Amino acid sequence: MPEWLQGAFQGGGAKLTVGVVTLRLLLAVAAGLVIAVFYRKSVGRSAAAAAPFSTALILLAPLVGMTAMVIDDNVARAFSLVGALAIVRFRTDVEDTRDTAFVIFSVVAGMAAGVGNWILCAVGIPLVGIVSLLRAGSGPAADSVPLVVRLGLGTDPKAELEPAMAKHLGAVRLRRAATARQGAAMELTYDVALRAGSDAVALLRDLNAVKGVQHAELGAA
Repeated sequence: MPEWLQGAFQGGGAKLTVGVVTLRLLLAVAAGLVIAVFYRKSVGRSAAAAAPFSTALILLAPLVGMTAMVIDDNVARAFSLVGALAIVRFRTDVEDTRDTAFVIFSVVAGMAAGVGNWILCAVGIPLVGIVSLLRAGSGPAADSVPLVVRLGLGTDPKAELEPAMAKHLGAVRLRRAATARQGAAMELTYDVALRAGSDAVALLRDLNAVKGVQHAELGAA
């Protein structure tokens, strides 16, 4: 094996030449691409819906790889970067906890590529990816949208909402339950999928006609 190729994958402390940096970053990009594919397949979202997050996963791996190379074995640099990155704040809510797991997946893969640990990438990425595919059916349906319903506290959600939901929805999963209006009402958030032939207007019309329903909104959360 050529010396420059050996140096690219011999772990921390290796001399960072242009060839070494290029190979490690290419490995990180490849890892990000594979992780993005696993993400798309496991969450079952449409290409358009998954595109922004998939792009973030692809970019995250080489960025973390670059960070790992900047730090190398220097503890002072590590603390400096932690301080610098601490000012970054993200205000986008995570819709699915699996999204957080895939962010960590991309970060770890990028870090492994950045320090030249190709064995960890070669073994870990397919293994975690296969597990994500095996658990693909455990989250919301592929075409699910959020439905928020607010009811008075004296209303039985199961008894009152079930007829309207069964008429219009093919899949229903309660995601969140909370009180609203200073404890005077309940706010329920569902992941739902409309039945073929039904539409959002008809669903909301029937829900608003249910006794105790104060507010219903599809696609809001």
